[in-house]
Amino acid sequence: MNVRLWMPVLLLLITQPEQRYFRYERAIQGLPAQAKQACVALDVTTFAHASYDLTDLRLYRDGQETPYALRVDAPLSTAQANVAPLNLGKRQGDVVFDVEMPAGSYSTLQLDLQRKDFIASVEVSGSQTQDAGGATQLGTYTVFDLTSQKLGRSMALHLPISDLRYLHFKVEGPVKPEDVTGLFVEREPLQPAQYLTVAESKEVSQQGRSSVIAFTVQANVPVDRIEFVPASSTSNFSRGVKVEVASTRPGKESPEIRTYSGEIRRVHVVHANRRIDDEQLTVEIASAALPASSTWTVKINNGDDLPVPLSAVRLQMQKRNLCFDASPGTGYTLYYGDAVLKAPQYDYATLFQSDKDAAEATLGPEQKNPQFTSRPDERPFTEKHPALLWIALIIAVAVLGGVALRTARRVVPKQ
Repeated sequence: MNVRLWMPVLLLLITQPEQRYFRYERAIQGLPAQAKQACVALDVTTFAHASYDLTDLRLYRDGQETPYALRVDAPLSTAQANVAPLNLGKRQGDVVFDVEMPAGSYSTLQLDLQRKDFIASVEVSGSQTQDAGGATQLGTYTVFDLTSQKLGRSMALHLPISDLRYLHFKVEGPVKPEDVTGLFVEREPLQPAQYLTVAESKEVSQQGRSSVIAFTVQANVPVDRIEFVPASSTSNFSRGVKVEVASTRPGKESPEIRTYSGEIRRVHVVHANRRIDDEQLTVEIASAALPASSTWTVKINNGDDLPVPLSAVRLQMQKRNLCFDASPGTGYTLYYGDAVLKAPQYDYATLFQSDKDAAEATLGPEQKNPQFTSRPDERPFTEKHPALLWIALIIAVAVLGGVALRTARRVVPKQ
């Protein structure tokens, strides 16, 4: 088989985008006056009316399709493998150890301490060699486990962004060398992640010992985290959070259930002559985008304590940008709403380099495409009318059955 001869035919079979087949359009506003890269943030409306995973987004400049790249502003930090401590021991009553850090920048560290009910201070310094002589001081941090007091546990060390090869630790407090089992390193994004609100609620109901907040999210809209906003008068707390997401896909009878869990806390106290200031008011979600609308039920477990007063609870998605090279003096329009299209394959996206000075454009209001017309149904006749196929089969079976019966009656039995 000669693939070259068949290639033009195969290309014709691929569904091509045409402006008249898109249901929606949005003008790009705030374009730069000179030629440069421009980025526009995609909002909830775009996700809700575009195809799943945004496969039908097309950008046009004066009627000509223009290549683009989709990017998330800053990916979430991801935990790396547990790094083992080196030279672990005691010096003048304090636990000391070194860690050889993986290559690259880092900021947030998580100590792995196998100890309960304690408070300790951790002094951190760093150097490019394992010898700590002339090391750079990176700060002193408080770690704690106050679960018996219902104030949670925090082993986080929020260092300034660093790329020092070796870190040196001194732990002052009721910690033994055998309690230290390692260190988790979280990769630091180039810039802090930015979030857009998907849904917000101030309605909190009480069900038994739980505070419950409910949301409805449109199909295709991603949710990356849940943010809790305590009332200004809220005192210290630590609560477990359970999240249940129910969504029924088209053609399915029973809903698909996803569950997530996390912890929120606010701790601002002086304990054992040490100041503790720790807050964790978000629960990360593994980028939940469902092809059908979904119901989100967020439960805060209060135990025997009074409910935490909340000003608001928000479902949020990371800011996702559509970036392209903008030419001055021309208009750009984003089209979407053609479910049969596959994701475009652009060299621009493959070779994309983010410009830190890119212009920040905006999406205009969503409008119905005035040229819109439904795509012609190009399916075979049998797929368009499956019932007729079954009727034809039934008639054929009936006719054959009648012929067989008539033939059987004509057969004269031998005497």
